Amino acid sequence: MNLRVIWALVLRYIFLYTRNPVRLVEMVFWPVVDLLVWGNLTLFLQRNTTHEFGNYILFLLGAMILWDIMFRAQQGVAISFLEDVWTRNLLNVFVAPVRTSEYLGATFAVGVLRIMVTGVVLGLIAWFGYSFNVFVLEWWLVPFFLNLMLFGWSLGMISTALILRWGQAAESLAWAVPFFIQPAVAVFYPVSDMPSWSQPIAWAFPATYIFEGMREVMRTGTMNLTLLTQAFVLNIIYLSAAGGLFLWILQLTRKRGLLTKFATQ
Repeated sequence: MNLRVIWALVLRYIFLYTRNPVRLVEMVFWPVVDLLVWGNLTLFLQRNTTHEFGNYILFLLGAMILWDIMFRAQQGVAISFLEDVWTRNLLNVFVAPVRTSEYLGATFAVGVLRIMVTGVVLGLIAWFGYSFNVFVLEWWLVPFFLNLMLFGWSLGMISTALILRWGQAAESLAWAVPFFIQPAVAVFYPVSDMPSWSQPIAWAFPATYIFEGMREVMRTGTMNLTLLTQAFVLNIIYLSAAGGLFLWILQLTRKRGLLTKFATQ
């Protein structure tokens, strides 16, 4: 991969956001709304439950912030693709001497930038508004962050592949795909409290191990490294499968001439 090509693509997306303030507002608006809702609910439950149970309620805020890390990584890939569609730039990208790996690398980088912006905003609001310090996770925050980002990239490639295959009528999948799996990955509740038939499904996703690990760290201050290892292995599998699916769909749309039709709709 040529890093200069990746940087050029990233720079274009940065120009899109900085020259249109509405895009920046959209990037932080919904995460802030979610945090305010969950933060207010957390305060209400803390004030109306026992002290011991109230400490567990803080898991909601931690889970919400980590969920948004994964969601923003996914959005970095899927929405960057849609930005090229909306600005009629998709054909220019694929006609230019840009490798598919370079294009994906640029969308991954955009995902990291989106995470950094929303992560700082949410962290500050949680700290000053609800006395929740995300750094209570200590250095475990780093592997949590990386694993959720990898899984978000996988979901982003899957979303983009489905949109390529089914056209602009499937654009809603750019937002919907993460929420298809949200009930299964135990974001706000432990896997042990889920119905027995759904627990094997939950353990099939790498994000489940991260959210379980977050609760363990907040509860005990330690974590079973096996959870991180399993999450990383599953992430490699998902990344490989999602990348293969994206390349296959891209080649299929090029072969059938669907890419040109899709880009000019």
